[in-house]
Amino acid sequence: MTTTSAEPPVAETEATGAVAGLAQRLLTLPPAPGLPVELYAKRLQGHADLERTSFRLAPDSVLSTNTYSGRVPASYWQRWTAVRELTFEAETSGEGRVELYASDPTGEERYLTGTAVSGEERVSLTVALDRFVDGGAVWADFSSASDAELRVSSGRWTIPHPPRPRKTAVVICTHNRPTDCVKTLQTLAADLPALDELDTVYVVDQGDKRVSAHPDFEQVSAALAGRLRYITQANLGGAGGFTRGMYEITEVESEHHANVLFMDDDIVLEPESIIRMTAFANSAREPVIVGAQMLYALHPKRLHTGAEYADLVKLQAGKVVPGALWNADLTEENQELRVDADYNAWWSALLPSEIVSATGYPLPVFFQWDDIEYGYRARENGFTTVTLPGAGVWHADFTWKDQDDWSRYFSVRNSLITSALHTGFDSRSIAVTLFGRLVAYIAGLQYGLAATVIKGIDDFLAGPEILADGGQRVLGEVRELRKAYPETVRHDAGQIPGVPLRGESIQRALPDPSQFRAVLAKRLVWQLTGRTAGSVAITADDAQWWHVSRYRRAIVTDASQEGVRVRDLDRDKATALLRESAAACYRLARQGPAAAQQYRDALPELSSRENWRRLFGAETE
Repeated sequence: MTTTSAEPPVAETEATGAVAGLAQRLLTLPPAPGLPVELYAKRLQGHADLERTSFRLAPDSVLSTNTYSGRVPASYWQRWTAVRELTFEAETSGEGRVELYASDPTGEERYLTGTAVSGEERVSLTVALDRFVDGGAVWADFSSASDAELRVSSGRWTIPHPPRPRKTAVVICTHNRPTDCVKTLQTLAADLPALDELDTVYVVDQGDKRVSAHPDFEQVSAALAGRLRYITQANLGGAGGFTRGMYEITEVESEHHANVLFMDDDIVLEPESIIRMTAFANSAREPVIVGAQMLYALHPKRLHTGAEYADLVKLQAGKVVPGALWNADLTEENQELRVDADYNAWWSALLPSEIVSATGYPLPVFFQWDDIEYGYRARENGFTTVTLPGAGVWHADFTWKDQDDWSRYFSVRNSLITSALHTGFDSRSIAVTLFGRLVAYIAGLQYGLAATVIKGIDDFLAGPEILADGGQRVLGEVRELRKAYPETVRHDAGQIPGVPLRGESIQRALPDPSQFRAVLAKRLVWQLTGRTAGSVAITADDAQWWHVSRYRRAIVTDASQEGVRVRDLDRDKATALLRESAAACYRLARQGPAAAQQYRDALPELSSRENWRRLFGAETE
């Protein structure tokens, strides 16, 4: 079933003579057009001709790899692994210099070592990883002679051979994105060095638009040289798709299947990230979850965040770890400080087999917070999550996803489950937080969103039985529920029912209120007593509740910029939803602790191999 390719070539380190393993390659172009070259290499002087794994400098030119991809995150290697030296190797021809530099936690640069090159040479420079506890990175700069060009190829950073020389099996969970999934597979197949780190690539297809029906599927399957395993199953969400891959990998576990790498189907893949994550995981002193960072697909030079944690009382995911970059332009700014994550989302995350054995399988929560819950569960079992700088993938921008959709149900319900499992579960504080959000949704004329959240609360209180089918039934229920609320439908901005093409005038928001509760109460009174203004258009950036709540009708731009939502004031719906919100949050405050204990008691069974075998059904027999 599984075929592996030959091991990548190894090198000798000059300092020790020990066999060396590949930590990362020196790349000077991205894997696809449209991605910023400046994430890989920066021309500081003169002229450079760049290829993916090689480049040519014209005379009197300088190229730096003090870039997102070019830097080695030395602080992370020193903190989490036993590696204490790093060797840069490259093939050169022409005349010039190769120099290695480092940065301090503050970003201050310091020279490490360098060498002049002339003619055809094989460069090998070794530096110590010994002064990077709080932060800093290492990189290479290149300069050509004033009267001669310099060519550099096969640049790579090597380390002493890792203590756990394991390959990595990839799991791609997909649902009705055959083109995106095939594109990811093609990117993987086109980068042979990345394939050297791979064992099997599992594609778990849960949609009715099959990846196998794509015209390029057979070709990419052949290009992967026996590594691809294609599985179809009922839609169990991201949790079920990723877990199916984990289930299959552990079924045939061996040294070659020790690392499990989860990967979304709609990312723009940098295959190099597989090399870097695998090398880091294999070199760690103890097993660690190694996560890739997320860069924005629509704005590909921007980093989502350097490291994340979740607030399990306020039920907020994606909180930025202090000191981490957020929404940063990586062509202008580097992550110098080492920042430690609590979890890494599963757009791309590598889990060693020891962590799977000790932590169990993910929960069958269908979608949203499955990765967060697993990260905190692994943490409680003594395992660290490292979000590794320089290992990145491009993923759909979160800020361009509208929060008013069916997934909000799973976010609310599953965040409550996560809080129940990994905190003391202060149900009163959580209820107060959720009630405040519900009132704001209602004031902002988002009645469907409020109803979606209320169902999430009630289904949490129903106990672990709600997870019995892996989420298929409730997905249909939520979608049906939201049909009763017209503002949940997105319209073409030029074809809004009952609105002329000219549309409404755009009303920009006033400054944010200084007293949110007082303003919220006042806006509700205005709405319930008929004192709101008429119909307006509101941009996505201005669509806060305190602005929308001033009007009887608000035509609000969807966060995706693909259309608009029409929010109409409905006093009867608002009144009913305010009552339902208060009742649901009261039940949560009173019944929450008992429900939380039920989830704690059910955790071993919910996350067991036997439970997932039942959910997968006869296909796994």
